[in-house]
Amino acid sequence: MLDNILSLITFLPLIAALVLALFLRGEDEAAQTNAKWVALATTVVTFLASLFVIAQFDPSNTGFQFVEERDWILGLKYKMGVDGISVLFVMLTTFLMPITIGACWGVTHRVKEYMIAFLLLETLMLGVFCALDLVLFYLFFEAGLIPMFLIIGIWGGANRIYASFKFFLYTFLGSVLMLVAMIAMFMDAGTTDIPTLLNHEFSAGTLSLFGWQIVGGLQTLLWLAFFASFAVKMPMWPVHTWLPDAHVQAPTAGSVILAAILLKMGGYGFLRFSLPMFPVASDLLAPLVLWMSAIAIVYTSLVAMVQQDMKKLIAYSSVAHMGYVTMGIFAANQQGIDGAIFQMISHGFISGALFLCVGVIYDRMHTRDIDAYGGLVNRMPAYALVFMLFTMANVGLPGTSGFVGEFLTLMGVFQANTWVALIATSGVILSAAYALWLYRRVVFGQLIKESLKSITDMNKRERMLFAPLIFMTLLLGVYPSLVTDIIGPSVAALIEQQQTAVVAFDGTTQMAQH
Repeated sequence: MLDNILSLITFLPLIAALVLALFLRGEDEAAQTNAKWVALATTVVTFLASLFVIAQFDPSNTGFQFVEERDWILGLKYKMGVDGISVLFVMLTTFLMPITIGACWGVTHRVKEYMIAFLLLETLMLGVFCALDLVLFYLFFEAGLIPMFLIIGIWGGANRIYASFKFFLYTFLGSVLMLVAMIAMFMDAGTTDIPTLLNHEFSAGTLSLFGWQIVGGLQTLLWLAFFASFAVKMPMWPVHTWLPDAHVQAPTAGSVILAAILLKMGGYGFLRFSLPMFPVASDLLAPLVLWMSAIAIVYTSLVAMVQQDMKKLIAYSSVAHMGYVTMGIFAANQQGIDGAIFQMISHGFISGALFLCVGVIYDRMHTRDIDAYGGLVNRMPAYALVFMLFTMANVGLPGTSGFVGEFLTLMGVFQANTWVALIATSGVILSAAYALWLYRRVVFGQLIKESLKSITDMNKRERMLFAPLIFMTLLLGVYPSLVTDIIGPSVAALIEQQQTAVVAFDGTTQMAQH
């Protein structure tokens, strides 16, 4: 069973989606309920299956584990596997999907299709984190746009068509350059096998192109092509503008998946491709990424402070927190990359919970306008407590997972560039400003609005959705080695490989100058 466990985990949701599409008929309440239960049961079974992977995973082995390889089509290989970097993203995806399906329980419009879209999306997201072939990775990476495009475009808000097309076009156009780069990699290395490419030395000598002298040669060009795709996916400033629109128009469950998992594909791509395959270019262009990230943290935090829509505020907060991730990755040291991965895992729990918090009161009041609320603690004490916990975690309160990720990242960045670390640290203060401002206006104060005087506290289903997120946020806050012990050896091997390549390039450059 363990020989094909990754394929089982990846394609189980797809099988369930096909079952729903082929065998479930009708739009009555019974059919809708059946669709929800099938989707929930499938995602729970997928999560339980993924526990076998993490239980049998050996962190001391820095190579790929649970590898499956077979011939596919046109001479291509179907190859899957996970290492210490990707296995936790698989776990994050399978952990969050049952919670996401639970958040869909109030949906009444085209329920079967809604569940199919989320099940298909889970398969494609898991495929991205498990794929060990360039073509397979690209297919999963790009196909994931389709279900999210439909989720926003069909079940989203009033401006959903604009938001869905903006999301699709931004991310698709960025990925076209990545496809060109993958073709160039195949022509240079003669293979699409990712483990082989990780050990292939792409040319880093100075390259003349249209009269320009490009330091880093082919590596720099490939790095820039991949950067275009992953920077949009993260999203990094200044290509982040699709994210607030997508979040505002997406249904609650769509926002949870978008913030908690889809954004992480960009960070994962940097770790899987940019750093290990193009180490010289990563070192040469690291200052650019560090400063872009610092600007993103400050700028998007300031923009968040003036928002009137709760979802838009949290969306800009996500861009700021992803700035810490890109900084940590390109600091290219143990603390930086450990912190970046930890921040992505932690952000998955915290941002997902914050969008669920917005969804709870939106379901009751059908507005996300901050001014429409106030004094909710008087009617919704349990909600106020949960919202406060995740607001504090988002700020980076010690004892929560949000603190560990930001602290490790800033430690790593401080070693790489003191000024960038100084500017980025101001983002911690700014995040406290906008997060506490939001919480005070929504939860505290007198309950003076008539429309709020009959609002009810969270029901049993909503409390059950938050329970695992609360547990993981607090557990990782006090026991971070649960994550760092798994990622540590793989990160150390990645850094050693990158630094060896950079030292060799520097030595070659000095010899050429002499």
